[in-house]
Amino acid sequence: MSFPRTMKWWFFSFLLLGLCSALPAAGQEVKVVVSSKAGDRLSAKPSLRFEEKQSFKTGTVFQINDAVTLQKIDGFGASFQEAGMIGLNALDPSEQEKVLEALFDPEHGAGFSAMKTVIAATDFMSAGPWYTYDDTPGDVEMKHFSIARDLSPNGLVTYIQRARKYGQFVLQAPMDYPPDWMLTNVEDRAHQDVDPKYFDALALYYLRYLQEYEKQGIFIDYLSLFNEPDIYTKISYTKIRHLLKDHVGPLFEKESVKTKIQLSEAPNRDDAYRNYPIVLDDPAARKYVACVPYHGYEFKDHGKIMALHERYPDLPLWMTEVDHSYQTDTPRSVPLPKLGWEDGDFWGNQIFSDLESYASAWIYWNMILDEKGGPCLVSEVHEDRAGNRQHPVVVIDRQQRRVIYTGLYYYLAHFSKFVRPGAVRVETTGEADKVRCIAFKTTDGEFVAQLLNSRETRAEVHLHWRGRSLLATLPALSITTCIWNP
Repeated sequence: MSFPRTMKWWFFSFLLLGLCSALPAAGQEVKVVVSSKAGDRLSAKPSLRFEEKQSFKTGTVFQINDAVTLQKIDGFGASFQEAGMIGLNALDPSEQEKVLEALFDPEHGAGFSAMKTVIAATDFMSAGPWYTYDDTPGDVEMKHFSIARDLSPNGLVTYIQRARKYGQFVLQAPMDYPPDWMLTNVEDRAHQDVDPKYFDALALYYLRYLQEYEKQGIFIDYLSLFNEPDIYTKISYTKIRHLLKDHVGPLFEKESVKTKIQLSEAPNRDDAYRNYPIVLDDPAARKYVACVPYHGYEFKDHGKIMALHERYPDLPLWMTEVDHSYQTDTPRSVPLPKLGWEDGDFWGNQIFSDLESYASAWIYWNMILDEKGGPCLVSEVHEDRAGNRQHPVVVIDRQQRRVIYTGLYYYLAHFSKFVRPGAVRVETTGEADKVRCIAFKTTDGEFVAQLLNSRETRAEVHLHWRGRSLLATLPALSITTCIWNP
C-alpha cells in the first residue's frame, strides 16, 4: 500500500512523536526528600535529574527495571492500643491533634495506611483489667456481648475514630484469647486450648465483634483468628484449620460478611514457614484465607517468607507485628524507649528486608507509649507480666507533656507517606555494603525509589532507569526518597 506524500509526512511525524514521548525527557526532574542523623527530618532537598546514561568510576549502581512488577503494596503503619490513648490524653487537646495529624495525615504527616487493632485485651490494653467482649460463662448465643469498654475515652473505637479524621487506613484485627470460659485448663498457661465444643460460639463471637464495630462506623478489613497461637491461646494449626473451614468460614459466608479472613499470626517467620501449610494445603480451609500475616520477631529468616510467597504466590503476605522488647536474651531489661537515630536505621533495614521478601504491608506494634515504655496490662494467667516495657513509634512523656518522634517514625514515614496503597514494587538490581535501594510504581504512574545508607559516611548512588542515570549523594545514616514522573 502506498500513501500520499502528505499522509506519509503526518504518519512518520506521529510515529516519531510517540517514540519520543515514550522516553524520559533529558534533564527530567526528580523530587528528593531526606531524613538523616545530621538532622534532616522528611526534608525537601534540591531536585535531581536523570541524564544520559554514563559510565561511572565511583559510587554504587542500582538498576530499576519497571518492566518487571512484583507485589502490590497494601500499606504501612502501627497498632492501636489503650496505652497509646492514655499517653495521648495526657497532652493538651491541641497537642493531641498535632500527634494524630503527624501520624495519619498523608500530606502533613506520615499518612499511616495499614493499622492493627485488637480483639479485646492484650498486653497494652491497659486502661483497665483483663477483659473480653463476653465474660459471662456459657453464653454461647452472645447475649451479653458488649464492646462498651472500647467506647470509653481511652478505648479503641475512640482512638480509631479520632485517627480517621486525618486519613484513611485499612484495619486488621487479631485476638490473643477468646473468653476464658471457652478455654480448657484456664489456670494452666501451658495448656490453655479452645474447647472444640465452643467453636460455633467462637465463630459467633468474631461475627458480633465485626457487627458491633460496624455500628460505630468502623469496618474491620481483615480479621485474624489468633495472635501467636501456642504462645497465647494454646491452639494447634490443625484445630485452627478445623475452626476456619467448618465454623468461621461457613458462618461468614452465610452472613455475607465482607471482612476478609487472615490465617492467624505466627510469632516469627520460621513458625509461619513450618505451620501455615497445615492450613493452606487443605483446599476447604484455603478458600477462606485472603491474606497471610506473620510477625517479625527474631529479625531473621526472611528467606522463609520468600519461600512462602513462592509456594502461595496468590496470597498477600503482611508483616503485622514487631517491636524491640525481644531484641536481646533478656527482653524485659532492654533500655526503652530507644531514642538514638541508629535505631531508625535498624528498622529501615527490617522494612527493606520484608518488602524484598514480598511483604505487602508492614505494621509495627505499639504506635504510642509513654516515657517508660508503657503502661502495660498485667495478667499472669494470660502471659501478660509486670515490667513489660516496649519501644513505640512515638513517645509521649506524660510527666513533662512532650512528644518525641523516634527514628523509627521517620524511616516508617518515608514508606507510608510516599508508597501509598496500590503501588507495586518494581525490580531493582545492584548491591553494596550498607547501601540499599527499593523502587515502586504508584497508582498515579509516578516512580518512588527509597535509598538507605547505613554507613557512618556519605555514599554516592547512581540510579539507572530506562536508559538514563541519576546521581544521588546520600548523607550518613539516612533514608532518601526520590520521586519522579515517567
